[in-house]
Amino acid sequence: MKNITLSAQDDLIEAARSKARAEHSTLNEKFRAWLVEYTERENRTQRYEEVMAQLRGQVRLGRKLSRDELNER
Repeated sequence: MKNITLSAQDDLIEAARSKARAEHSTLNEKFRAWLVEYTERENRTQRYEEVMAQLRGQVRLGRKLSRDELNER
């Protein structure tokens, strides 16, 4: 694992540390989780688009239901 140095305002860092402590975590753990989410966001979008492309044309919609049919139990 590599160490990196980030810069931010002192009060912002302390507020983030306090929030992480309240969530039974650390600022490092929160940053690592954010970094994973940040780097995988594009991959999730790409996977979503691939799935949607595969489903296009395979899903068939039926007739539109009336209000009464929608409310039947």
